[in-house]
Amino acid sequence: MEMKSGGKHKVAIIGSGNIGTDLMIKVMRHGVNLEMGALVGIDAASDGLARASRLGVPTTAEGIEGLVKMPEFKDVRIAFDATSAGAHKHHNEVLQAHGIQVIDLTPAAIGPYVVPVVNLDQNLTATNLNMVTCGGQATIPMVAAVSRVAKVHYAEIIASISSKSAGPGTRANIDEFTETTSNAIRSVGGASRGKAIIILNPAEPPLLMRDTVFTLSEDADTEAIEASVEEMAKAVQAYVPGYRLKQRVQFERIPASAPLNVPGIGAMSGLKTSIFLEVEGAAHYLPAYAGNLDIMTSAALACAERLAETRLSA
Repeated sequence: MEMKSGGKHKVAIIGSGNIGTDLMIKVMRHGVNLEMGALVGIDAASDGLARASRLGVPTTAEGIEGLVKMPEFKDVRIAFDATSAGAHKHHNEVLQAHGIQVIDLTPAAIGPYVVPVVNLDQNLTATNLNMVTCGGQATIPMVAAVSRVAKVHYAEIIASISSKSAGPGTRANIDEFTETTSNAIRSVGGASRGKAIIILNPAEPPLLMRDTVFTLSEDADTEAIEASVEEMAKAVQAYVPGYRLKQRVQFERIPASAPLNVPGIGAMSGLKTSIFLEVEGAAHYLPAYAGNLDIMTSAALACAERLAETRLSA
C-alpha cells in the first residue's frame, strides 16, 4: 500500500449513516493528510451513499466484503468503522488481515480507548483505536483535567443529547455506551471509579448536547483545578470548535463529618468538582444540535491525521 503522489493517505469509511456521512464530509473539507477512498454501506438507497456518489467518492452497498473487492481497496491505509459494536468484530478481523489501521467509532472497544487530547500519543502504535463514545469524548477530558491536579476517587458523567440526533446505531448501543464510557472514565480519565448516564432529550426545538461532570477527589487547590479544566477545554476546541464550558467550575468541600453517600462505594469526603459543558456541532452534514455526533467524527479525524503524519508516514 502506497501513499498517493499528492502525499495524502486514502481512507475508507464503513457505515453510510449519519456518523459515516458526516465524517466523509469532514475528510473532504478538512483532511490535511487524508483523502476519501471509499464509503461503505449495506443500503443502496441510503442518503450517505447517494451523496458520496454525487461527490465522486467510490461506494459499495455490499458491506465490508464489497469494500475488499473494490479496486480502491488496495490503496486504503486507514478505515473508520461507523457501524455498530456487534458488526465491528468482523470488520476489524478483515481489515487487520489486510494490514489496515482501524479507527473504531462504535463502543466495541477491541482496541485501546483513545481521547485525542488525553492519550492519543501513547497509543499511536495500536492498530485499532477505539473512540469510546460521544459522552466519553466530551467528558473524559474534564475528568483527566481534574486528575492531573488531584487524585479522583469517583467521577460521574451525564450526557444529554437531542433524541433527534440519536439514530438507530446509538439507540441499539445504549448498554455499550454506559459500560464503555464508565470503563474509559477510569482507564483514560484517571478516576478510581466511574459512572456514565445518557439522556435522550425529546425537547422541541432540539437542544444542543449538554454534559455534566462530577468528580470527588482529594482536597486540592481549586484555582489549579479550574486552570487545568480551562486549558483542557481549549485543547478540545482545537478540533471541536463548538466545545465550551457553560459556566465557571463549581467546587464544594465535603467534610468527613458529613460525607456523600456514593452508590456502590459508600460514604466519601473530599473535594466535589462540578463541570458543565455544551457541544455545538459544526453542521457539516448534520444540524448544529447534533454535537454528540460531531465530537465523535471530529475526534476520529484528529486521530487519523495524527497517525498519518507520524506512524503511517514513517
